[in-house]
Amino acid sequence: MAALTPSKSPPSPSSALRILGIGASAGGLSPLEAFFANVPPRQHMAFVVVQHLDPTHKALLPELLQRVTPMPVREATQGMPIEPDCVYVIPPNKELSVADGMLSLAPPMEPRGMRLPINVLFSSLASAHGDLAIGVVLSGMGSDGTLGLQAIKGAGGLTAVQQPDSAQFDAMPKSAIAAGCADIIAPPGDLPARILACLDRMPRLDVPDPSEPAEPSVAPEVAEAAEAAGAASTPFQRILRTLQRQTRHDFSLYKSSTLHRRIERRMAIHEIATLALYADFLEHNPHEIDLLFKEVLIGVTRFFRDPDVWQYLAEFTLPALLKRQYDQHQDSHLRAWVVGCSTGEEAYSLAMIFTEALDKLPRPHDITLQIFASDLSPDAIATARRGHYPLEISKDVSAPRLARFFIAHDNGYQINSDIRDRVLFAQHDVVLDPPFTRLDLISCRNLLIYFDQSLQRKLIPLFHYSLRAKGVLVLGSSETVGRYTRLFAPLQSKLRIYHRQGNTQSSDTRLPVKSIPPLSKMTKEPFVPPNNASSPTTDNLQAAADQVLLQVYAPAAVVVNDEGDVVYISGRTGKYLEPAAGKANWNFHAMVREGLRTPITRALRQAANQREPQHLPGLQVQLPGGATQRVDVTVQALREPNALRGMTIIIFRDIAPAPADISSKLASATVTQQSHVDELQHYQDEIQTLREENSASKEELQSANEELQSTNEELQSTNEELTTSKEEMQSMNEELQTINAEMQTKLDDLALAQSDMNNLLNSIEIAILFLDLNLNLRRYTDRASKIISIREGDIGRPLSDLTTTLQYPELNDDALDTLSTLAFSEKEIHATDDRWFTVRIMPYRRLDNVIDGVVITLLDITTTKELEQALRKDLPS
Repeated sequence: MAALTPSKSPPSPSSALRILGIGASAGGLSPLEAFFANVPPRQHMAFVVVQHLDPTHKALLPELLQRVTPMPVREATQGMPIEPDCVYVIPPNKELSVADGMLSLAPPMEPRGMRLPINVLFSSLASAHGDLAIGVVLSGMGSDGTLGLQAIKGAGGLTAVQQPDSAQFDAMPKSAIAAGCADIIAPPGDLPARILACLDRMPRLDVPDPSEPAEPSVAPEVAEAAEAAGAASTPFQRILRTLQRQTRHDFSLYKSSTLHRRIERRMAIHEIATLALYADFLEHNPHEIDLLFKEVLIGVTRFFRDPDVWQYLAEFTLPALLKRQYDQHQDSHLRAWVVGCSTGEEAYSLAMIFTEALDKLPRPHDITLQIFASDLSPDAIATARRGHYPLEISKDVSAPRLARFFIAHDNGYQINSDIRDRVLFAQHDVVLDPPFTRLDLISCRNLLIYFDQSLQRKLIPLFHYSLRAKGVLVLGSSETVGRYTRLFAPLQSKLRIYHRQGNTQSSDTRLPVKSIPPLSKMTKEPFVPPNNASSPTTDNLQAAADQVLLQVYAPAAVVVNDEGDVVYISGRTGKYLEPAAGKANWNFHAMVREGLRTPITRALRQAANQREPQHLPGLQVQLPGGATQRVDVTVQALREPNALRGMTIIIFRDIAPAPADISSKLASATVTQQSHVDELQHYQDEIQTLREENSASKEELQSANEELQSTNEELQSTNEELTTSKEEMQSMNEELQTINAEMQTKLDDLALAQSDMNNLLNSIEIAILFLDLNLNLRRYTDRASKIISIREGDIGRPLSDLTTTLQYPELNDDALDTLSTLAFSEKEIHATDDRWFTVRIMPYRRLDNVIDGVVITLLDITTTKELEQALRKDLPS
């Protein structure tokens, strides 16, 4: 059983805030925009984005993401509370984590180039929110995010990965998929809908509350009776039974709430609504059974988890064990068992503190320690045996221990051989397999919490049986020995460390030394009465006679399938076939005796393509005892009836020896000579067959060699092309970066000039219209909008379509004349509101001296006109 690490107790899903962490690197901006553009509003979910950023420049990611989502996008700050329907973005040169509903920023722990901020975020989400955490990995180079997704998946959360072929850089998505920690794989635009669909399905599932007792157990007699009566099983029981058939492991005594949560995840991923449908899906998809098995066994552990426990073991427990061995000169070989070791961190932690405790003993001594580390998951055991761990273990392992017990590499730490040699890893089911015995210490932490009470009551006495007197038992923080206080006494109750008491045994407990289910009793097979119906009937004379004739006079024969496996035997074939030595093998080619193998094999190949039978007369077979027997063999492919179609029958007929009379004696020399000729021909045929097979094999090998050589040349050429393309792309990238810098400078200058022009035009007292060559409105000043009805949306409309207060119907014609003649036009025009304007029309001339439209200016001369009118009135008539 994998050592599952329970997350901190998160709030209930109904009231808790789900946090979705997103990790991206190179090529991540586009998928981030596609993701947030498809997130529906008001999902009561917070989003935390971590991208690999240049630590020396200010990030523009918040501004860029704000363009595609209505949710507020904020750059994270230390202690910022996490609110629903908000997006938080990591600032440059920081590591971002989540704790107690707030964001936490810290300086990077690793030098530039080795930082893995996505793993930091995902690991904090798994620790703080457990099965409410969601992790998403998008485009990027390297493998950042993979370990973090494993932590989220181990805590029961949901994981999603961008489909690699939709990513500009697919290394990060491929790494996560290869590690088997991706629940959802889809393009970035589809990920929000897929994630929300999974979340919507989970609450609707019929899952029992973990606080409620497990399903009531049924007495074995009742269960047997129900099964005999054909009672229908529940879908949950069908799932467990399917798992047991495929994996050998029975989960019926595990806590149903834990199993339900794991099954829920698989159902949500496949969008299956009910347990009954999922049970049907499992029965028809063996690969899904393996995935569910791995889902149940997901384990998350780390070095020196719960430091207080390891400190007590290092300072008190192990020194006491070592001192007892040293003082009493007992067996110098200590034995420990780490149950549910997962990927090996706990077993190696025990080996390290034992080595440190051993160094404190006076010399000389010959005390050694052998640690047995077992787990149900073969993948976890394989990882533990490799002993290679990521750089993140530096957070749990002190620098002196890293220097002493590990070898540092660029991508992680390798455990030293002296520590590795102390630990023996094995795939082992603590429920099903025999236990390790004569132990001094057992560590079974955070495993019993996943078993129901009946199984826990079986395992505690099992540990007592496995330990020596005064042996030590270490349990998890949520586990106790329960009512078995006569078997174990506490050394440190708070830390769940106990020692074995005497040789007492619980009278009401039997050890689980047999497989389950059930642990209590094995179901007896029902008695099957003898069936006499198969005996031949005495009243059917014809059937009886046919049976006797077939047994006495029919030749020996065998029927084989297309692979040579014997499917039926008729008569006595012992003279021609004998079982091969070793493991039982019913293949005809392995059983046929020497002298018959080669000609019959050749005849089988020929008979497969011919309708006529193949006759092999006069073959000689060596019989037990040294005698020989001549036999005629017939090989024929069967096409009728349909049940035998595709099979071949091989019939053996013995050749009786000639009678020993006078004529046979006179012809003995001739017979002997003919026998030699036949044997020589037989050997020649075998040699020819071997030559043909050798020639065919040689041709196939030559063809394969040519194909491999051609493939190698193509790969070499492709490699050269890729190298060249890489250099070209690098050069192009540098050019594009230079052009981008120049364009940015020009854009800044243009933006400044645009601002200057707008301020200039709006500050003068003249209304101005700018028209293109088609007299369509290109630009205008604010003062012009008060004379001519213009709005922002009128840009591009023809001048003739605009409404004006000017009494100037010839305005459009005068503009056309100016455009065609390049002559200025100036007129005084009266407006409908009694104002007067000087309307001046002139060509629009670009910097390159090209006419590109006209400019119309309107100067208010109302005051001048009123003064003129007043002066005229004052003049004498």
